[in-house]
Amino acid sequence: MQTNILGTNLEICCTSPMTGFYRDGVCRTSPEDTSKHTVCAVLTKEFLVFSKEQGNDLTTPVPQYGFPGLKEGDKWCLCALRWKEAYEAGCAPKIIVEATSNATIAFIPKEVLLEYEI
Repeated sequence: MQTNILGTNLEICCTSPMTGFYRDGVCRTSPEDTSKHTVCAVLTKEFLVFSKEQGNDLTTPVPQYGFPGLKEGDKWCLCALRWKEAYEAGCAPKIIVEATSNATIAFIPKEVLLEYEI
């Protein structure tokens, strides 16, 4: 069982829309998850624009993959390095620390993550 950045059980991030590398609502990771979808974020318009500018359009639905397209306020398991890029660009979204995997700390200091706690 993976833990969150607080060291307790990793909680569900979101099931509507269904998120997570395994599409089970949890921001857990494994060696197969090379992008490390470990940060449970509450998306903002600013972040969604930033992500699209970086080449990852999260707003456009892709029905063949069951992807509904995301909007402001949705919770989503973001890739740790994408969240870090957004942080460095000044547009990182807030996070749910109880649902953010402890694996994230390999990429982003815990203190930084806690500053963005909802």
